[in-house]
Amino acid sequence: MGLMDKLFKSQRDIAKDEIKGIQWEPLESVDQLHNLVKNSNLKTKVIFKHSTRCGISRMALSSFERNYENLDQNVTYYLLDLLNFREVSNSIAEELKVQHQSPQVIVLKDEKIIHTESHHGIDIKKIQSLIK
Repeated sequence: MGLMDKLFKSQRDIAKDEIKGIQWEPLESVDQLHNLVKNSNLKTKVIFKHSTRCGISRMALSSFERNYENLDQNVTYYLLDLLNFREVSNSIAEELKVQHQSPQVIVLKDEKIIHTESHHGIDIKKIQSLIK
């Protein structure tokens, strides 16, 4: 990436270009949530609830992405923008019986939560070791 590209791109865009790892699926509807919970019988699902206005959330997401290793695991990663899709976050809390936090990560397998963590406790290495 050239100097001019870096000057005219946001830090988030630069990070996206430099991080070649997590293939995020956007989580944008309650129907999509229902489907991913049901399909967690076939493939582990990781939901990262992110607030775009929160510095702690930005740091947690950045650390999550930076420490990700592509281990060819049978997992799908979902990124939920809390500010734009609050109804999805509310459905997660209600349907999965998990207290809303931000940032928060939730790991689903066989339609059950096998791990949840928030704030500075979010650790991709721990999640990837649980999924093995």
